[in-house]
Amino acid sequence: MIKWQDSFKVKVDIIDEQHQRLFEIAEAAHELLMLPSYTDRFDEIMQLAEELKDYTKFHFAEEEKLMMKIKYNKLFSHKVMHQDFIEKMDSIDIYTVDENQTQCLLDLVGFITEWITEHILKTDKVLGQWYTQVYNDDIDKGGIA
Repeated sequence: MIKWQDSFKVKVDIIDEQHQRLFEIAEAAHELLMLPSYTDRFDEIMQLAEELKDYTKFHFAEEEKLMMKIKYNKLFSHKVMHQDFIEKMDSIDIYTVDENQTQCLLDLVGFITEWITEHILKTDKVLGQWYTQVYNDDIDKGGIA
C-alpha cells in the first residue's frame, strides 16, 4: 500500500492536509483487504466507500474554490477529473460488493492507489506550482500578506 510521503506535497498546506486524509482512507481500505477472505466485510466496505465519496466531494469542492480564487488555467479539466472520480464511486454496486467482497476491495484499493499517484503526483502538483507562482506574484506586488 502507498504511504504518505513529503514527495506527495503540492505545497498548498490545506490541500496537503486533505490529501493526507485521503491516504488514511486508502490505508483503511488496505487493512480491510488484509482481513481473512471468509470474514464478512460488506458493512465496512460500504462505509469506507461512502466515507471516501463524502470526503472527496468535500476535498474537491475546497480544491475547486482555490482554483477559482487563483484563476487556475486548468480548472475545467481538473473539475472533469474530479467528476469522473465521483462517478466511479457512485457506480459501486452493493450486490457486486456483497457477492465478491475481496475483488471489490482489490478494485477499490487499486483505484484509490492509482488515483493518488496519478492525480496528486501529476495533476495536483501542477496546481501547486500555479498556486506558488500566483502567491509569489501577489507577494511581490504587495497583495497577499
